[in-house]
Formats: sequence, C-alpha cells, structure tokens
Amino acid sequence: MQHLAKACERIAATTKKLEKTAIVADYLLSRDVADAGISAVFLSGRAFPAFDERTLQIGGALLWKLAVELAGGREALLSATYRKRGDLGAAAADVLATTAPTANTITLREVRSTFDEIADTRTTAAKSAALKSLLERTTALEAKYILKIITGELRIGLKESLVEEAIAKAYGEPLPSVQRANMLLGDIGGTLRLAAGHRLDQARMRLFHPIGFMLASPAADAEEAFQYFEHAQVEDKYDGIRAQAHCGGGQARLFSRTLDEVTASFPELLGGLSELAGKVILDGEIVAWRDNPKGGHAMAFSEIQKRLGRKQVSQEMIAEVPVAYVVFDVIYADGELTLDKLLTERVNILDRVFAGAKRVRPRPAVNAQGSLLFEPETEEAGAESGWIIRAPSMRADSAQQLEQYFEEAMARGNEGLMIKDLQSPYMPGRRGRWWLKLKRELATLDVVVTAAEFGHGKRIHVLSDYTFAVRKGEELVNIGKAYSGLTDKEIAELTQWFLEHTVGDHGHLREVEPKIVLEVAFNAIMRSNRHDSGFALRFPRIVRVRDDKPPSEIDTVEEVERIYSRQHGRSKSGG
Repeated sequence: MQHLAKACERIAATTKKLEKTAIVADYLLSRDVADAGISAVFLSGRAFPAFDERTLQIGGALLWKLAVELAGGREALLSATYRKRGDLGAAAADVLATTAPTANTITLREVRSTFDEIADTRTTAAKSAALKSLLERTTALEAKYILKIITGELRIGLKESLVEEAIAKAYGEPLPSVQRANMLLGDIGGTLRLAAGHRLDQARMRLFHPIGFMLASPAADAEEAFQYFEHAQVEDKYDGIRAQAHCGGGQARLFSRTLDEVTASFPELLGGLSELAGKVILDGEIVAWRDNPKGGHAMAFSEIQKRLGRKQVSQEMIAEVPVAYVVFDVIYADGELTLDKLLTERVNILDRVFAGAKRVRPRPAVNAQGSLLFEPETEEAGAESGWIIRAPSMRADSAQQLEQYFEEAMARGNEGLMIKDLQSPYMPGRRGRWWLKLKRELATLDVVVTAAEFGHGKRIHVLSDYTFAVRKGEELVNIGKAYSGLTDKEIAELTQWFLEHTVGDHGHLREVEPKIVLEVAFNAIMRSNRHDSGFALRFPRIVRVRDDKPPSEIDTVEEVERIYSRQHGRSKSGG
C-alpha cells in the first residue's frame, strides 16, 4: 500500500497530464498484475469496481470518530488541520505523522480484503472495528489514501480516463480498445488484466451495468441545426429523467444519467419492460405521464420530481404521479452491442424489440422474492401508470419543417426537439453534433445574494455557494442557491466583499448584506416549500454579476409566478 500512496503523492505533485499518466503507467508496470488491477480501481477513486454494487456504508461521522481515536483524542487539533486542508485524509495524515507506525506492513490485498469485509458486514460497530484494525497498522501516508479511497475523493488530479490512458501506455494497447473494454466491463481492474494479457477483444457487455449516455449539443435555432446535416430524425424533447433500461431473463432495472440505479422509484415500469423480447438495453426518458384515449402527454418535471429518491413508492404516490418510459434508442440487443450501428439501423432494431407496437401496456411487477411491487388498476387501454412507449419520430428535411415541429412540440407541453443525424452511431458519454437539442430557454432572473457559504475542496477557503432572493413587496424571499458560473477571480473578490459585509456569522455560512445582484439562468421553476418564496429553480447557474443593477431593481415573486404559469400552462396544453 505504501508504494501506491507514494505514487499518489507524485501524481498530486504535478499538474501536467502527461506526467501523471507516465507516473501511473510506470507504477502499474512495477507491480504484479493482481496488485496492478487493485491499484487501478483505487486510483480511479473507488473502493470497488464500477459494476460492483457493494458499498462500504461508512459515513463521514464514523470516519471522523475513527480519525479522532487514531489521533489520540486530539479532536481540536484534527478540526483545525481539517479546516486548513479541507480533506479528512490529508488532515489525518498530518495529525498522525508523529504517532502512526513508520514501517509499511500493509499490502494492497489486505486493504482489498478489509474493504470486502466491511461491505459484507452489516453493523456499524463491526465496520468500525474492521477499519480501525487496519488503520492502526498503517503509516500516516497509507492512512491518508485509505481514507481518501473510502470517501471517493483522491483529489490528486487523476480521473479514470487518465488511468485508462496509463493502462494503454503501460501495456502497449490502443487507448480506444482500453476505453471500450472498461465501458463494457465496468471494471478498470479487469480491463487492466485483459490489457496485460493482450486480450481486450475478449471484453463483453455486462447486463445490468450501466454505460455512459450519448449527449446532445444545443442548437440556437432551426437554421443552425440544418448547418450540420441535410436530413434528420426529429423527436420531442421530454422534460423528465433520462434513464437506461436493462432488461433480460424476466428482470428489468433502471439507471439514471449519473449511472445510479433508480428502479425502486418507478416499480410500475418493470412489468412492461420485462415483457420485451430478449436481452436489451434501452435509452429513454422517464416522464410524469397523464394517459388518455388520444395517447396521453407528459406533465411538468416538478411532478416527476416527487418520485425521486424514494426507496418505496406507495400506490397513492403512483396514482398521484403516474409515469411512462419513453424509449428512443437501443444500446444492446440480440446478444450484441448496437453502438457502432447507424441510427437508421437502430430504429429497425427498436421496431423488433417493440414487435411493431407503439406502446406496451402496464403489467404487474414482482421483485426477486416474488412479492408484488405493482399491479395495474386495469388491463384495459388507459391504465394510468407504467406505459412503455416508443418515442414518436418524424423526418425533417428543412429548417422550415423543423420550426413547425418545434412549435407543435411546445404545444404538447414538451421542452422542444431532439434532432438526430440519421447516420449517427451511439457514442456513450460523448457530446457532439450528431445529436442536437432545440429548446426555448426560460427568461433569466435578477436576484440578490442573502447568504454565502464556504465551498469544498479547493474552494474551502472562499465563499462560493450563494443563496439568493427575489423581492416580495418590501421583503426579500429566497428562491434558490447556486455555486457555478463565476471565475475564481470573481469568487475571490466576492469573498472579500462578503466577509466585510457579514450581518450574521454561522461559521460555515455567512448572512450578508443584500447588495450583490446576480443574473441566474435555470431550466425550470417549481413550486417548493424549501424556500420562503414558495418556488425553487431547477439547475440554477450564475450568468454574471450585475454590477449595473441595484438591489431595488431585482425581479419580483410576481415575475417568478408569471414564468411558472407560462411554463405550467404550456405543459398542460398538450393532449
């Protein structure tokens, strides 16, 4: 473990990507293949390979308690060091420098074995005992990186993509082959072992392991869209949850764009997905859906948001917020990947998956133990929740035709259009001009900052997270919080201003004089009890500091209501 920790120190010491890659490659070659495989996983900032669904389930409070115990109870010293470092692993290493063992006796395989033990142990006490037993025998440097791996934040400027490059360099394999194998396996360690044996072509897709989603680039208008291709497939752009559905063997599981499993939030979709023929991986959008004899329509994003993050969904919630899965692409079918096939070919494959149907009606769904998860209210057409729908598509051959489709999509209550080149392959994790998105952005809002918080990591010493408000009569009412969009220089300048204009010091958070006006953009406005305005912004981001605008001229809650009503009215107009 000491060799890995020292390599991490060298990686952290340089900002040059090629140097980082070379250090990793040299380190991997200096280890046997088994240790190199374990190292590759750890260097990617993971305790386990991506496909491995186990978690350590060790929270920050437990890690802090253990760090204090290892530091001999010197919590004040650890706290002060943590505030300075902004990282528990680094802080612990500093505090343990004079008390931890100096001889390195811990092997990578012991760390791996301890992680396995912790993941397979249910009680907090047993997890704590296993980790403490390991850390008591580590050097300060080893403890630093074990804690970093557990928290998933190495903070050495190393991404998994650089580990892939290092594997390619170390074992003389083409980088695209390494990247593809890792995507299929979801196991950077397994990918390394294949690369070391020059067997990358043996990598196979692992069902129920999500891969990256193909992404779209924005188009300003219909004219710009047709600068990139002459003929296009056009679909409505739905305002829901992008999801990958893995189906096979009578099972189905759903994964979000962040590659997290969201199956439990939408049990009514499982029955219909399980009915699809063969083993398939689909790409689509989960939307709040109001079905009707005409085929139904998507509802506002604020509706489906009510379903997120729930481990169990009641029948009452299903009735209140019915959903559908709208499918627009296929990634895997008939035992083979479809990534390299053109969109026109994938459309034909989807036809076969849906057996020519446009919709699959809701079906009962059971879990692995045979317990009923969901039962449709009726098997007749019009059952409320759980439809699997093939996304309607059209051909567009001109900007004028595209503009017409756009207006029709907006009238149906959707965000706009997806415009796709008929010759496009499916490129996971890539954003290019094969797919374009055309939507009409909502207006921005001018707001005033009411509170500022210290950030995390490299921003731990600056006030970078801003709570902001709009005006309600003579009162300011908070409506959101944003931390992205400003440069480091702007943040540093604002930090100084906020420190000098603090009206309430709560440690990590400062209430500040409401004088700094920001222009913020957002994707949608939702009703919310989280803020005293009664609204919340979806994905707020700072466009600029409005030095030219006084707080008296910020937007009002009435303007927020107007934008919300326009958005909500549009969404209700579809049918």
